[in-house]
Amino acid sequence: MKGECLCGEVKFSVKGELPNFYQCHCSLCRKTTGSSANAATFVSEECFEWISGQANIRSFQKPTGYRNDFCAACGSSVPNKLRDTELVWIPAGLLDDETGSCVAVHLHVNSSATWELASCSSVRLGEGPDSLKSLHAALQRIS
Repeated sequence: MKGECLCGEVKFSVKGELPNFYQCHCSLCRKTTGSSANAATFVSEECFEWISGQANIRSFQKPTGYRNDFCAACGSSVPNKLRDTELVWIPAGLLDDETGSCVAVHLHVNSSATWELASCSSVRLGEGPDSLKSLHAALQRIS
């Protein structure tokens, strides 16, 4: 399995099968992603290998220990070692699509954003809208 950041500067590979993913809905993960949750998994350090771009990685760490490593060129969150463990945290969105994994656990759902709604009430489009007008029309259908 291979993965890379948005610009392709930071690349890595994972040997073996990936565990299922989790989604964390805490406020820190929401701020890191700009979304409702952070989807990721952990793998053993021995199964993880950098291919390129390590020199492009920057890190931000809060005094609490929360850490986010990211590509200096495109800003994508990238894998990082989990504190003093033998685990590497891997953002799910960086991985090739053929993972065979799925989201198995939702964490910190009590901290979910108030705007996060059940997906059954959402409009789902197979592709992006043709225009802002069509996106606005789709959003109006659920209001």
